[in-house]
Amino acid sequence: MKSGDIRQTFLDYFVRRGHTLVPSSSLVPTNDPTLLFSNAGMVQFKDVFLGREQRPYARACSSQKCLRVSGKHNDIESVGASPRHHTFFEMLGNFSFADYFKRDAMRYAWELLTQEFKLPSERLWITIHHDDDEAARLWEEVGVERQRILRFGDKENFWSMGETGPCGPSSEIHYYQGAEMASQRHEGVNSDDDDYWEVWNLVFVQYNRDEQGVLTPLSRPSIDTGMGLERLTAILQGVKSDYETDLFVPLLHKLMELTGQTSEYYQQHLATYNAIVDHSRAVAFLIADGVQPGNGGRNYVLRRLIRRASYFGRTIGLEQPFLSQLAQVVIEQMADCYPELQREKQRIIDLITSEEIRFQRTLAKGLRFLEMALEDPSCQHDKLLSGREAFKLYDTYGFPLDLTQKILSERGLRVDLQQYEEERVRQQQRSRNASN
Repeated sequence: MKSGDIRQTFLDYFVRRGHTLVPSSSLVPTNDPTLLFSNAGMVQFKDVFLGREQRPYARACSSQKCLRVSGKHNDIESVGASPRHHTFFEMLGNFSFADYFKRDAMRYAWELLTQEFKLPSERLWITIHHDDDEAARLWEEVGVERQRILRFGDKENFWSMGETGPCGPSSEIHYYQGAEMASQRHEGVNSDDDDYWEVWNLVFVQYNRDEQGVLTPLSRPSIDTGMGLERLTAILQGVKSDYETDLFVPLLHKLMELTGQTSEYYQQHLATYNAIVDHSRAVAFLIADGVQPGNGGRNYVLRRLIRRASYFGRTIGLEQPFLSQLAQVVIEQMADCYPELQREKQRIIDLITSEEIRFQRTLAKGLRFLEMALEDPSCQHDKLLSGREAFKLYDTYGFPLDLTQKILSERGLRVDLQQYEEERVRQQQRSRNASN
């Protein structure tokens, strides 16, 4: 089953059950200073959940563009090495605004997965908040065996969009990917065992969290669910990594073509290739939604992603700008679903190319500076790069801190983060003094 068919099957299922199909909102949230990017399907419905906005429908479904590179939800350090974490991804979701609640949310999810997508129920596990007895009872009524319903605490089963806003206990559906059915064990769920994948999160939106962390019950409890298209596609296509699905394979083939290397070389540099193609999707969608490379906020996140991908490309032999060619594959692959990619095609290509050229002008100098800094005896002894040197790499050579950390980690070194932050604050103060 192709990824496009999976997306459409999900949306069609909920439309048939009275949900209004709502287009994805921008990656840049509208009138919401609490979020840098849309990081979940519920973002565009936040005011509806809080009762501040009325919509002409009580049920909705969507495939939402999401980015998780900052704040509470930040997956960037896992990208590439992990088979299922991404900066950009699509979140399939169904929503109820004080219409149906737990029972129907569970019933819809179970029916879609086991009947529409034909996933075997004996591979599915359910997690609930540790004190949600109602959820446990309702899952059994849906048809889940009691021993497959597991209880966890706030970390795993209480969800919020950000530090403030709508939130509530959740129930997750996990899928066992292992080859041996008899090897399943409840300890594998929410562990580091890659045979167990979280597939779908059903959030029972019951509270609003304020700046002090106080939870206030909502007068109209609602439902917010989220299921990553990439993970679901991997499961339905029978592969162990999102990067083996038709969402990423065309990009990886293009990248292998650009490097002139074999699939064996790709396997030897798996994390690097995967991180590059992940970032290429995020970059294309960010620019299509109006973000441009810069030194602050959302603009800096875009710059950071381009520069990380550009550096990673250099480590596998790409000396010249190449990211715009991957962006063209993203556009060709996804413009039918997200027409803004085609509308902004030239802008996407131009901005990526100019930013990559700009970074490559300083990249070699920055790497030489870093090599010299690493020769310092104290650095070698303490396995610690001075924060002042790390900040100079950022301020003078355009190296994002996490890129410097990535380079150092490959050598068993790290950055003096306290000194880096002190240097950053001093630079801000010098800039303010100069402008006064």
